[in-house]
Amino acid sequence: MFKHLAAAQPDPILSLSVAFREDMREEKVDLGIGVYRNDQGITPVMQAVQQAQQRVMDNETTKGYVGLAGNEQFNQAMMDLLLSGTSAHARAAAVQTPGASGALRMLADLMYIAQPETTVWITNPSYVNHKPVMEAAGLKVCYYPYFNPVTKQVDSEAMLAELAKAGPKDVVLLHGCCHNPTGADITFEDWQTITAMANKQGFMPFVDIAYQGFGDGLEQDAAGLRYMADNVEEMIVATSCSKNFGLYRERTGAAMVISDTLTNAQKAKGRILNLARSTYTMPPDHGAALVATILGDDALTQTWKQELSAMNQRLLGLRTGLVQAVQKQGSTQFDFIQQHKGMFSVTGLSPEQIGRLRDEFAIYAVGDGRINIAGLQEQQLDYLANALLSVSK
Repeated sequence: MFKHLAAAQPDPILSLSVAFREDMREEKVDLGIGVYRNDQGITPVMQAVQQAQQRVMDNETTKGYVGLAGNEQFNQAMMDLLLSGTSAHARAAAVQTPGASGALRMLADLMYIAQPETTVWITNPSYVNHKPVMEAAGLKVCYYPYFNPVTKQVDSEAMLAELAKAGPKDVVLLHGCCHNPTGADITFEDWQTITAMANKQGFMPFVDIAYQGFGDGLEQDAAGLRYMADNVEEMIVATSCSKNFGLYRERTGAAMVISDTLTNAQKAKGRILNLARSTYTMPPDHGAALVATILGDDALTQTWKQELSAMNQRLLGLRTGLVQAVQKQGSTQFDFIQQHKGMFSVTGLSPEQIGRLRDEFAIYAVGDGRINIAGLQEQQLDYLANALLSVSK
């Protein structure tokens, strides 16, 4: 059966980690996979998570199944975190999923059941897993203009002109904040405009928010999503705790459905549970238990918010430091990095230049020019600045 299979293409991001580990050069830098690292190059366990973990261990009395929907306290806490203060909060339902990718797939399968001819519109460029997940569920995918490679910012005019063509059988996927891979975010005015277009043209918004707290702040990063949720009848959301809780390996995410009534949202949730039963059945409990513990305790919540804010401030400092390191060498070529938000920036380097970064400087980045700012250490800024200028001449 299997001897006729063609070899699978390696994942363009995950394969970088393997190549990085096998590189024996001492001065090497991994800017590929999207994880946060501290100045020692370690992805730390947050203090709030450590304290919650001890509580969970002390109080856990069983390893029995938690159910198809996962941890319902977690589900409620995630809806509170994203939708608090909106009318959507009372007409939404959530399901715990194995990471945000699990949420994407469950929501894609739900869309296919509800409307098999759905076309999902995604940004150009977009998160590398958006297109394959949507297509694996049987949905059509098309791109809409987003990133201007010259200005390195969002091309709002082109984006809105293309979205004006979307209709009732379309779903428009938006990045809630900290756009992956570009780091360029739409404005609040863009959120307002797209919301009005959704109501007029009939398409449904789909928000993927994986980096809340890594942009302008925990509340600010949800502002556009909340405005949209408050003003549309239907909307779906995929969210993740990998970054803002540092729970990468725990695969902790949620899929949310917002409908015109809670009854209809609950019906959609029921269909997601049926879909879950035929795939992973039940999500892992540990990460969700930690998040539910943190968000269910005022002191732990405060500790978590302080840690998240410190991580975000360090990210801002890394962006500023890298731009200043380039400027010290007499160039303003990469000033746009300071204007981007979140973990990533698209540098504008070609695949050949990215190859030179790897071969000549042992700096590993994705072939599309994306670099993970959150993977940097402060002592690497001058080295990276020199390498960027060397390969871009």
